[in-house]
Amino acid sequence: MAGPRNAKVGDRIKVVVAQMLERRVKDPRLGFVTITDVRMTGDGQQASVFYTVMGDESARAETAAALKSATGLIRSEVGKQLGTRITPSIEFYLDSVPETAKEIEELLAKARAADDAVAAQSTGATYAGDADPYKKPHEDEADSE
Repeated sequence: MAGPRNAKVGDRIKVVVAQMLERRVKDPRLGFVTITDVRMTGDGQQASVFYTVMGDESARAETAAALKSATGLIRSEVGKQLGTRITPSIEFYLDSVPETAKEIEELLAKARAADDAVAAQSTGATYAGDADPYKKPHEDEADSE
């Protein structure tokens, strides 16, 4: 977003699109959709609407088709509600945040398991040399100074 005005317009578009999907769009292909973010170009002529869908890959594909067919209706309503000189063109993008978060959680679980395995191996282990591997001056040299 290129400025606070576009941020406010993007937030308003997010609300309008969510209300449209809840109340006016009656496409049976439309799944359980959540609008996560709206990003606008600097000139305010294009809005990218990010959404998530609960369900499997077929539900995502059907929802994408339903959103594509309803884009014109949604854009006209956004234009009416915004009251700006230029109504931004709207494009819908599937938000990959939930999948990315799931992958990160799985990686963190693997790291925790590896840490636990290392901790289990180190129990009862002793040092190969002294507990403090750093050299220290002899007491004779410390006294002569």
